[in-house]
Amino acid sequence: MSPKKGFGLRNKIVVVPMGDMDYSMVNKLASRLVSYFSVGVDVLQGVKIPQEALNQQRGQYYSTVILTKLELMKSAPGEKMLGLVEEDLYIPSKNYVIGQADPAGRSALVSLFRLRRENYEMLDEAKVLYARLLKESVHQLGHLWGFKGCRNPKCVMYLTEDINEVDRKGNKFCDNCLRRVKVRLK
Repeated sequence: MSPKKGFGLRNKIVVVPMGDMDYSMVNKLASRLVSYFSVGVDVLQGVKIPQEALNQQRGQYYSTVILTKLELMKSAPGEKMLGLVEEDLYIPSKNYVIGQADPAGRSALVSLFRLRRENYEMLDEAKVLYARLLKESVHQLGHLWGFKGCRNPKCVMYLTEDINEVDRKGNKFCDNCLRRVKVRLK
């Protein structure tokens, strides 16, 4: 996918499916990310989740370990890595995380595990799951471009603590977030 003007031609997003993933959803996500960030997006072939990230006692994967692996996979300084996993993630200070970003390492990670677990009564589960994945992927990648959490509950950068808040927030950057980034990129 070719880059457009916007966040900079030297940047690129590399989507890394980890473990068993639905590639049709991954490819659909990659196509949409081009319009959000105006950069090229590549999708790597799937890789295994590092076993050292698994905490047997918790039955979850330590997301920081996976972010470190993603950082090591970068082939150019301008690449921003987005890992996608089906497994449940955690960091020591929280019971779970839906996603995590490491702006210094330019890597982000999103788990579908908690995005799937709520609201099964929805009529079109695949559509709801994709909408959640898109919001969380854009949110985590936004951190890699210097966005902070936003107080506007309709902004994609709004910090959410549960799946209901993910469903309520918007899927686009608010005007204030867009202005801050445009100033930063000049």
